[in-house]
Amino acid sequence: MAGGGVEDVYGEDRATEEQLITPWSFSVASGHQLLRDPRHNKGLAFTEAERDAHYIRGLLPPAIVSQEHQEKKIMHNLRSYTVPLHRYVAMMDLQERNERLFYKLLIDNVEELLPVVYTPVVGEACQKYGSIYRRPQGLYISLKDKGKVLEVLKNWPERSIQVIVVTDGERILGLGDLGCQGMGIPVGKLSLYTALGGVRPSACLPITIDVGTNNETLLNDEYYIGLRQRRATGEEYHELLQEFMNAVKQNYGEKVLVQFEDFANHNAFDLLAKYSKSHLVFNDDIQGTASVVLAGLLAALKMIGGGLVDQTYLFLGAGEAGTGIAELIALEMSKHTELPVDDCRKKIWLVDSKGLLVESRKESLQHFKKPFAHEHEELKTLLEAVQSIKPTVLIGTSGVGKTFTQEVIEAMASFNEKPVIFSLSNPTSHSECTAEEAYTWSKGTAVFASGSPFDPVEYEGKTYVPGQSNNAYVFPGFGLGVVISGAIRVHDDMLLAASEALAEEATQENFDKGLIFPPFTNIRKISASIAAKVAAKAYDLGLASRLPRPDDLFKYAESCMYTPLYRSYR
Repeated sequence: MAGGGVEDVYGEDRATEEQLITPWSFSVASGHQLLRDPRHNKGLAFTEAERDAHYIRGLLPPAIVSQEHQEKKIMHNLRSYTVPLHRYVAMMDLQERNERLFYKLLIDNVEELLPVVYTPVVGEACQKYGSIYRRPQGLYISLKDKGKVLEVLKNWPERSIQVIVVTDGERILGLGDLGCQGMGIPVGKLSLYTALGGVRPSACLPITIDVGTNNETLLNDEYYIGLRQRRATGEEYHELLQEFMNAVKQNYGEKVLVQFEDFANHNAFDLLAKYSKSHLVFNDDIQGTASVVLAGLLAALKMIGGGLVDQTYLFLGAGEAGTGIAELIALEMSKHTELPVDDCRKKIWLVDSKGLLVESRKESLQHFKKPFAHEHEELKTLLEAVQSIKPTVLIGTSGVGKTFTQEVIEAMASFNEKPVIFSLSNPTSHSECTAEEAYTWSKGTAVFASGSPFDPVEYEGKTYVPGQSNNAYVFPGFGLGVVISGAIRVHDDMLLAASEALAEEATQENFDKGLIFPPFTNIRKISASIAAKVAAKAYDLGLASRLPRPDDLFKYAESCMYTPLYRSYR
């Protein structure tokens, strides 16, 4: 048995052991079939003996090239592309051709390739997915499949699924409704589950639920690959989701993690609330974002001093990310001070498109905003809110670019020695402000983090390295922790454990550069630490089903992680 209690059919968990394995497909993969199987293909790395044993002599040029040399060549090719989308397409082609080389590349060059396979380039890829679509990379479940969802799931060739990432494409990053073309997001997220969190690729399943799109451009696009109809809503929508969730449990059991991704606010909260009691579900936009931002705040407080409860928080944006972060901050505050969560929420203020959330607006607010509507006069603009509330922490989750203006940041700097400014909206064009603006307008005093990556900034002879509050710090390790413990439900305390584990990874050396997040180069060790803490919390809460509990969860997490080295075939 392998990590997570799922049989390791392909020997992927023991990838570092020097042992001969047989490349089984449905039969022994040999000849032309072996070279077309991305899981077993090694390109020019097949030895003379392997070429004879598997009938591929003559099907490859005579040179034998190591995995390291193949990696060097592909990185050289990728760096020659000037258009980021071309790099994305090249990486997807590699994933479909040679899975192990794809993951080796991603693990070894994570800081360079993360923006290519995920945000910001994946946003453009989703917008153009119909044009760049080559081979199916996941499951598409549409309204046409109502009544047959279980049959559709059974069409997927893998049986031992541990993590599903599912989207309905209605709110892709900050780009809006991309319908069926949102598939790029589950595909990208799951490649990070494997590269950064070590969950085996064969155990990952990307799914897009196509209920139509309200995007007129796509409906009129001759290359659109989804249903050409307006979005289904209400009963029709929820019946399909209900059938999907039931089919997942029926086909894969109780312990498959279903991650909801890029659903619109009105559905995201409802689905999480509805299924969190009966299924193992997680919403990265609400819970993952909150966990990473909380970790960033805990690390930032080590730099500026004081505790969570000593700060005043102001959010621009009161959607699923903003309210999710606010709720997790309040929970962490409550845990460490024993104050009621309601009292902790009073330290947190939110501004939406109509202005500050206040008591007098409560009746008209959506249910997830109501806990943050406090007694205060009505204020219409962010600048008025900053001047009146005088926050120590300003967080942007609005999805609207350039909203942290010079006046706003100068105001933050005027009453804070080190204002904490998180500009979290993706992609880069939707960021509330750039790193350069934050450092320049605050005269180098800001503690800054963003959602999309920014280059280091030089200001008055000093170099500032902006932190990236990227969900990829948390969800791969979180997923691994859930899998290795055999957790049957996700509890908020598991998210707090992930935040605390990530905050502990930031060092003084990082702080000296202005960095509140550790560098991604160390991400697999970070993921193992997060997995160990999350698994420990699952055991403590009685939610873990994998027994007995391993003595050393960190070592156990590392031992369960997929390693993409080529295998020797007999």
